[in-house]
Amino acid sequence: MPEVAQVYMYDHSAGMLMRDTGRYYFVYDPSYVERGGRALSQSLPLQLEVFESEILFPYFDGLVSEGWLRKIQSQHQRIDDSDHFRLLINNGLNLAGAIRIEPTT
Repeated sequence: MPEVAQVYMYDHSAGMLMRDTGRYYFVYDPSYVERGGRALSQSLPLQLEVFESEILFPYFDGLVSEGWLRKIQSQHQRIDDSDHFRLLINNGLNLAGAIRIEPTT
């Protein structure tokens, strides 16, 4: 069953991040693109087509906590500390900056 998270930029829906059978997908919300929203990163340019990857997109991977904080989060939430996707969506409400990520499943 796919794991899905809603991605927000400045409290506006920017897109959906998904993991399904070991692959990762990101797609911008069409209304976000039509409004002229900003690309999340240069590696995820604003487009309606789905991005697909065998690894968590580097932009999102960079949002995952590191060091002692990741260790505490993984222990407390009982998540393998190498599962960056799960750590990201479980802690996506406490990210620095304009991005917020909320699980939908």
